[in-house]
Amino acid sequence: MKNRFAVPIGIIFVILVLAFGIGYWLYLRKAHSTFEDYYAFRGCTELISTTTDSGTCRTSNGKILTIAAYHGKWYLDGDFPWVCFAKTCFGI
Repeated sequence: MKNRFAVPIGIIFVILVLAFGIGYWLYLRKAHSTFEDYYAFRGCTELISTTTDSGTCRTSNGKILTIAAYHGKWYLDGDFPWVCFAKTCFGI
């Protein structure tokens, strides 16, 4: 009797995990798509400066962030995926 519900509950669990995972992936994809979206995603409240491929902002707690474009997506400066620059990784 207990096994009768195990498979449907397992299937529902897998579907929910996939739905949340896909939803989060879409959310991150949108956040990295434009400077404005990433600015909001990081909680910036004040724009300090901007260029065509980077910008500096201040968050609500006073932290200053530099946002930069990398291969058409926006990231924190030095926080690009799968890349290690000498300055950010080794302090050179």
